[in-house]
Amino acid sequence: MTDVHVTIRGRGDRADRIFAQLRSAILDGRLRPGERLLSSREMAARLSVSRNTVATAYDRLVSEGYLVSRIGAGTFVSRQAMPADVHRRAPAAGLQPRHFWSAGGSVLMSTPAGAAYDFSVGTPDAGLFPLETWRRLVSRSLRPGGLGTGGYQSPAGNPRLRESIARQIGTSRSVRASAADVIVTQGAQQAFDMIGRVLIEPGDVVAVEEPGYPPVRRLFELLGARVVPVPVDREGLTVDAIPSRARLAYVTPSHQFPLGSIMSLTRRTALLEWAQRNDAAIIEDDYDSEYRYENRPLEPLQSLDAGGRVIYVGTLSKTLLPALRLGFVVAPQSLQRALTDAKALADWQGDYATQAAAAAFIDGGLLARHIRKANREYAVRRRVLIDTVNEQLSDLLTLYPSAAGLHVCARLSDQRIDAAQVAADAAELGVRVQSIAQFSTGVRPLAALALGFGNIARENIPDGLRLLGKALKRAGKD
Repeated sequence: MTDVHVTIRGRGDRADRIFAQLRSAILDGRLRPGERLLSSREMAARLSVSRNTVATAYDRLVSEGYLVSRIGAGTFVSRQAMPADVHRRAPAAGLQPRHFWSAGGSVLMSTPAGAAYDFSVGTPDAGLFPLETWRRLVSRSLRPGGLGTGGYQSPAGNPRLRESIARQIGTSRSVRASAADVIVTQGAQQAFDMIGRVLIEPGDVVAVEEPGYPPVRRLFELLGARVVPVPVDREGLTVDAIPSRARLAYVTPSHQFPLGSIMSLTRRTALLEWAQRNDAAIIEDDYDSEYRYENRPLEPLQSLDAGGRVIYVGTLSKTLLPALRLGFVVAPQSLQRALTDAKALADWQGDYATQAAAAAFIDGGLLARHIRKANREYAVRRRVLIDTVNEQLSDLLTLYPSAAGLHVCARLSDQRIDAAQVAADAAELGVRVQSIAQFSTGVRPLAALALGFGNIARENIPDGLRLLGKALKRAGKD
């Protein structure tokens, strides 16, 4: 039964006003064909008018074909009452956003939709995820008692999930944390927002990697920081290039985004020394190191940190699904109260049903099993991609070394070519790739492409790269 808003304030016949408002609701699609309306008695009581007034309006709508009346069943919107081509929208003019929101373009890393060959970055294969198992776990969390009292819970997250995450990252990544040190977030981006609100004052200098992750850079700019890009090389962030006044440095040491390099132990040590010397903070974004194909991972910055300078941010978006919006932050104890308060001010607690299911997924060994299965599949896709590039496109592309994650970076042999134009030309051929320029702030960004293999079937990789080669050759002739 649909309860549509009707008002009878003002002058004029009340039945006419009820008729006009219901007719308008049908024509603009708010009331859809087949939906049942309140009975005339209920509508009259709701509007404090006589039942005859409502009945008069209903009868007229029935006679004009907008409603149908079924004895013993009620009054329904006629299935022949097709909505007009009218779209209800908010007013077009009026308030305007701050200059920030129109000056820098969208914060989203947009790519063409519907590509037959999808080499986009950071997208896992949803087909590998055990969705039926997950559905059962979510269903179990929604049984009586599964959400506790059903009232507001701790902003830091489901206690069982916090414990599960602490154990998981302790064994797999050597992160030093107990359940009390973990704050569950709605993805990693919310963690960055919380950290920025707790640490950044307007005008503070924040160092970010160049090239790097645009949503983080834009977020810190929004919070009033003066964001300074710092170049990366094969050893990671160039620590000597960090401004001396920087209050915060954001890094992806386990798998630099997007180039793929691993921060060397020498650089890690130097970065920790810089933070201690300058009373600064480090955000360590460990976004996809669960997928590793070569070498043993280096110790995370967090486990090397003796001075309480590192804030470790992780996500389950790559190991589970991005749509579940599960991330976490492990911070020094001195920041935990403030970060929890920042979480409470943002959304209070997140989705406890999803968090409970994630805890059961981890505790039951299902996450480890899923990662092993996915890692084997991604390793095959990665090898097919690398071998195809080296065998067929070696005169056009040179791959950067990368031992982890869901993408590799390829440098164009001819640096005069516009990689963004190559990506646009490839899109016309049904191939989705991203230019490194999309992740850069420089006037002359590196001519390179990011090639993801998480969301493309292994058998489609060679054909997709063959078409990419056509786009590269076309660009070389222009």
